[in-house]
Amino acid sequence: MPGIFGTIWTDFKAQIEGFDRNKFTVITWDPPGYGKSRPPEKEFTLDFLECDADYAYNFMKALKIEKYSVLGWSAGGTTSVIHAAKYPDAMRKLVIWGTSSFILPHELKNYKNMNIMSNWSKSSYQAMTAIYGEENFAKYFSKFVDAAVGIYNKKNGNFCVECLPDIKCPTFILHGKQDQLLDKFHASYFNKYIAESRSYIYPEGKHNIHIKYAEDFNKRVQEFLLE
Repeated sequence: MPGIFGTIWTDFKAQIEGFDRNKFTVITWDPPGYGKSRPPEKEFTLDFLECDADYAYNFMKALKIEKYSVLGWSAGGTTSVIHAAKYPDAMRKLVIWGTSSFILPHELKNYKNMNIMSNWSKSSYQAMTAIYGEENFAKYFSKFVDAAVGIYNKKNGNFCVECLPDIKCPTFILHGKQDQLLDKFHASYFNKYIAESRSYIYPEGKHNIHIKYAEDFNKRVQEFLLE
């Protein structure tokens, strides 16, 4: 499950190419409204993450895969949490990283700062505008920020806090201690409220630990999935 506006190849190239394909079947997607899954244009309603969780479940049903593990990064991690709680019979295991179940005040400020396109790193901005175009990407991201503000104001920033006790599958939570977008506090919060969970923190890691530490990340996740 990719992050906001993420795609199969911008987010997960290191996992698609790095996982042991003799032991795993890897399925990834551009959620509706992202990447090559356009049209339709993404609708950033206050429940857009829940909608993506439903789309993912129906996608796997269409592929006739009844039970599987779900891996999600950033907003895709939140979608994965909702999916695991809502569809427990489909779940083998859950892996989430750089994600959250609610918005902290300084994180909302981070989202607003990212709405200023000049605040993006050159490489990230180029990757996104190559997919969406400069004008469209600025417009789409502004809609996401509006949704985040709406969730913060109308739902007390709650993405899926009430879902956590409903997750029954083994769960692996990873986070970068230096993540400047989403606070490392979320990892301990998930760990506390998801019953069968464990966590690992990359001391020097930022938001993209699966890219920066791809070999180590892939090893840890695959070992967890194979237990």
